This record gives sequence, C-alpha cells and structure tokens, in this order.
Amino acid sequence: MIKDFQPRLYQETILNTSISKNTLVVLPTGMGKTSSAFLLAAHRLKQYPNSKILVLACTKPLVDQHYETFRRHLDIDEGRIILLTGQISPEKRQEIWKNAQVIIATPQAIENDMIAGNVPIEDISLLVVDEAHRATGNYSYCYVSKKYIKHARYPRILALTASPGSDMDKIKEVCQNLFIEAVEVRTDKDPDVSPYIHEIVMEWVKVELPPIFLDVKKLLSTFLDSRLEKLKGLGILKVNDTSYITKKDLLGLQGQLRGSIANGDKDFNAMTAISVIAELMKVYHALELLETQGVPALHKYFGKLMEESVSTKTKAIKNIVSDYNFKSAFVKVHALNEKGIEHPKLIELQKIVDGEMKKDSGTKLIVFNQYRDNALDITKKLNSINGVSARMFVGQQKKGETGLSQKEQKQMMDDFRKGLFNVLVATSIGEEGLDVPQVDIVIFYEPLPSAIRHIQRRGRTGRHEKGRVIILMAKNTRDESYKWSAFHKEKRMHSNLEKIKQNFAFASTPKPALNLNSFAQNSIIIYADPREKSSNVIRSLADTDNIVIKLKTLNSADYVLSERVGVEFKTVGDFVDSIFDGRLLQQIKDLKNNFERPIIVIEGEQDIFSVRNIHPNAIRGMLATIAVSYGIPVLQTKNAKETSALFGIIASREQEAGGSNFSPHADRKPLTLKEQQEYLVSALPGVGLTLSKPLLKRFKSIKNLVNASVYELQEVEKIGEVKAKQIKDVVEGEYKGSD
Repeated sequence: MIKDFQPRLYQETILNTSISKNTLVVLPTGMGKTSSAFLLAAHRLKQYPNSKILVLACTKPLVDQHYETFRRHLDIDEGRIILLTGQISPEKRQEIWKNAQVIIATPQAIENDMIAGNVPIEDISLLVVDEAHRATGNYSYCYVSKKYIKHARYPRILALTASPGSDMDKIKEVCQNLFIEAVEVRTDKDPDVSPYIHEIVMEWVKVELPPIFLDVKKLLSTFLDSRLEKLKGLGILKVNDTSYITKKDLLGLQGQLRGSIANGDKDFNAMTAISVIAELMKVYHALELLETQGVPALHKYFGKLMEESVSTKTKAIKNIVSDYNFKSAFVKVHALNEKGIEHPKLIELQKIVDGEMKKDSGTKLIVFNQYRDNALDITKKLNSINGVSARMFVGQQKKGETGLSQKEQKQMMDDFRKGLFNVLVATSIGEEGLDVPQVDIVIFYEPLPSAIRHIQRRGRTGRHEKGRVIILMAKNTRDESYKWSAFHKEKRMHSNLEKIKQNFAFASTPKPALNLNSFAQNSIIIYADPREKSSNVIRSLADTDNIVIKLKTLNSADYVLSERVGVEFKTVGDFVDSIFDGRLLQQIKDLKNNFERPIIVIEGEQDIFSVRNIHPNAIRGMLATIAVSYGIPVLQTKNAKETSALFGIIASREQEAGGSNFSPHADRKPLTLKEQQEYLVSALPGVGLTLSKPLLKRFKSIKNLVNASVYELQEVEKIGEVKAKQIKDVVEGEYKGSD
C-alpha cells in the first residue's frame, strides 16, 4: 500500500515496535516522523481492511502538510483521504466520516465530534498524534486518546515529536496521557540516523543597547526595584537580593497568595501584594520588549496601558501610569518612536539579510520573532532591502491584531515553497513541524528559554542539505539568560532521552474498563451550548457511559437537563466578572422566563469575595437578588467532576419522570391561574412577587383589588399610603400615550 517511498533502516525498526505497542517516536526534525505514520497506517489497513485511520496535527498548515504526504505515499483512493477541521460544519463532518478511510484533522474538531457522539471510534485502528509533547493538561489530545483507547475495537496509538521537553515528569505525563507502551528514540548521534543528518552551523551575533535604550531600561528597572522593595516591606518577599527574582518566581508567589486568600486568609498585606505583583509583571513585560524586541512594539504596549488606565478600575494599571519612572520612560519611548529609532538587533538583521542576498540572490530565509507587532515592523524593514520579498506568517487574527486565516496560511506556505517570495517572517506558528524545503538560513530575532521551541526553530533548516542558524542577542539583557536556559534544558532533554532509551520505566495507563452496567441503563440526554465545549464539565459528562451530550446553541442557558431545568453555569471568576460587566442580571431574567426550574451553578474553590476587586456587598446583593427576587437556587461545586456528577443526577431524576425526548428550546410551561394572577399584581408599583400574595389573599381577585380604595389597600401589611396611591394612579389614571 506504500508508493514512491523506500524506508530507511531506523524507520523499519520503529515500525516493527509500533506494530505491536503504543509507541512514542522521538526523531530529529527532518528525519521522517510522518513516514513512520503512513508506514504504520498501511500495515493497520492491511490488517483491518474495513477500519479507519485518524491522524491529528495541532495546526491547519500542519494538517494540510500531512494530507499531501499521505496522498503522495499511501496507495488508496485519494477520495478516501480526507481533511477535517473545525471550519467544516458538524453535520458535514458526520457525513465525511462515513466514506473516509484516512481522516487528517485538528484535535479540537475531533474532540467536539467525540463529545457529540459523531465519531465511529470503534472503527479506528490507528490514532496518530503529531507534536505529541502537547499532550499535557487539558489539551484535546488527552481527551481524544482516552476516549479512543476506551472504545476502539483495535486500538493502536503512534505519537510523534522532535522534542518532548527537558522535564522528566512532563515526558511521563505525555506517555501516560497517550497510553504509551514503548519509546523509540533517535538522536543525530545514533549510527542509523547520523548518515542522514545535515550539518547545521550555529552563529551567535551580539549587539549592544545604545545609551538612550539604557536610559529607558534604568527607569523601568528603578520602577521594578521600588515594587520589589515594597513586597519586602509587606513581609511577602523574604530575600535580601532581589536582582535574581524572575517572572516565574513572581507568578509562583502570586499563586501562593491567591491560594491563601481562597482558604479564608483575608490578610491585607497579601491582597496588596497581589496588586503589586500585577504591576511588576506588566513592567517586566515592558522591559523585555525594550531589551529584546524594538521600539514600535514597546510604544504600542505603553499606549495600551495608558488607554486602559482611563477606563479601567484595576488599581495596578492606574499605579503604573501614575508612577514618575514609568511616565518618564513613556516620554522617552514616544520620542524614539517619533524619530524612527531602531533596535540594534533590527539594524543588524537588515545588514545580515542584505549581505546574504548580495552573495546569492536565490537565498531563502526564515526570520523568527515571537511578537506580532515586532514581526510586522521587521517585515516592513526587510522589504525595503533590494532583492528581498518578505511576508509575515502569523496565526489567525485576534482582536486588534494582524492575522491570517487558515486558507491564507496555506497559500503563503505554498507560495514560499514555490519561491514566490524569499523571506518568511514567522511567529510561533511557523515553529512546529512545517516542512519547508531548501531553507538556507534560519534567523532567531531573540533566543528562547524553551528547549522545545529552540529545537523546532532550528529544525526549519538543514532538512535536505547543510543549513545555517543565526541567533541575534543583546548583551547584558535577558537574551543572554535565555540562551543559557535553552542550552541547559536541551542538554537535560538529551540526558533524559538516553535514560528512556536504556530503560523505558513508565507504567502505561491501563485501558479504561467499560462499565457493563451502563448498557442496561437508559441514556440520559443533556444539551450543552457549544460555547461551553472548552469546559472540563462537557468532557466529564461525555465520559459518563449513560449520558449522551448534544451540542446545541441555547438562547437562555448553558445546559438543559430536562424540559423544566435550565442551568446557567459560571466559574467563580466568571460569576464575579458577569456582575461587574452587567451580563448576569439579563441572563438570570432569561433563565427565569424560559425554564420552570432554573438553576445557577458556580464552580470553583476560590473565595468568591477575593477573586476580583469588587466590594463584597455587591456580590452579596446579587446573590440575594437571585435567590429572593427571582427564586433561583444557587448551587456551588468544587470542580468539573463534581459539576458533571450534579448535572447527571438532576437530569436522571428529571428524565425518569418526564422522559429524555424533549427540546432544548422548549419554552417555560404555561403559568397556572394562580401564577398569572401573582405575576400581574407583582407588576404594580412597589408590590413585586413578595407583596402580591397578601394583596390577593385580602381581595380574593384582581377585580376586587383594582376597585379597592386607598384606605382598603392600606389595610394590607407593608402597603402604606404612598404605595396605595401609586397603585390607584396606575389602575385609574388616564392613558396619555401618543398615537
């Protein structure tokens, strides 16, 4: 079933292992990880002719690349090798599954389809997971793999990566999440791989920041020092030398403080320290832009902080923009931007590119830069050089940013391969997996502290012939510390890989057992709004054997558990945010109007009064309004597992009585006569639902109430003279509306 491909010895060895075991394959970039995938796919299809192959890749350009590779080398009807992404409607995707034999997709699209029950999981004989180092935390790879192993008749997983990371615990997590039983590792020093490795020459180009940059740096550093001293004064930071404090240290400290407050410790110093740390993080970012990027990116960031300070209530931002050192730095950066002063790395980059083009006009380059704003500036500057045609390759558009659609990304990569332009300026989206033949030089605009990203960037050259990597570095800045961080992490990664090669000691997670009792139970249907699909609640519900999740756009709830029960779901932070931005009150009204038994569920263990800078009485007032004025119960859960269990129990009880055949858009049942009477009377001025009942008890009917005198109305408790007169004005006053 393989065409136009002759496997190498190490690829045959890897295939031999992956035939019988779920295998993690670690290969240097350009050594044919995808080849391992289509070789094993061919074997599985021969073994199970009626089965399907599922290949997952984390970006659309990478999905397109795998699609072309499988079509080129797998000898089956091309019409049965299918691309499947989130851009295709769920209904269309369900139809595609019926006729496809090899499906190449993004993991998010497959996760959504699995949750909705639209994937014939049992028919898939091979799951290929590319860029497998992403299989940590809540990433879609983890859910898809778990579901696959649980339900497939002939499960086999092949995981591929060039760089699993330097942390042994992280490698273990990846192996456990992907149910790995064997690891095949090759490095460029292995004898069966080294003949195919092309030399990559590494060059470090150092530049010095000019005096005007150092002036701004001093102002920002003074700001940081003052805040670090403040933390020491609060008793939060207990070190003498603060010069070694990193952003990572501050994030860890911030997490500890939030955890302490969530556990009930309302220490004023801790709450103040959280705000101070927020100031530090923002100015640390400004300093990083100054040292490693350029003036336009820093100027835009400063401008954003100034704009936010006008409208925000966040104390940290207001403190930053009112600080003398920050204001002075802003004035200097604004002047630099007006004069068009460039970062010395940008000047050096232009010299390098110009020199290479003069030596050989056919040179093809990739320039990596991790910030979109700076990448845009780099692209403009490089296009001013004779013989250079540069384009910027970035992810999809975000609010207020430059971006490319998935179709535009694919077109740009095709144009670059064809030589329609010669310099690709890429952000992180260009790092993973893309096969761009004959890239002569890769330039890092900045060193990276991540070993994975460093290896991925470097791997864009030297794939088919000798390559060069040039890394720009500003002296005496975080560029230098990032250089050594990546170096030591990569060294540690290779050490860990050697240990794995010698002794694969990770106990693979056993295949989840099917609950046989679940087949005897009736299915419970829960409707969920697709906007909730990032929540672990949906994943947890979908993992419950007798629950069927149906994704439907819901107008007035996040989950519908029965004809009567609609649920508005909030995390603790989102609940408080929705009070602040005014969303919650309308959501409560909609919920009350559309469901006979509305419920609000708040998930999380944080202290609801400490997650945002909002007065506790505002939160108490809203809770009182929900419970008393609207009569909606508010339930709190600790985590997604607890939330899904609660939903399952409610849905089960409800559907036991009313059945599971209900519409998620069913309107609330018609009000009883009693409810209609209370509703009408509650609309009278100053009455509400609370006073409507005693009024109706006293007068027996709405007609009697309307005909009652002011004095008779006052006989009802809490109806004073003012309210009584207001009621009479409404029922007896002449309507003076215009035509």
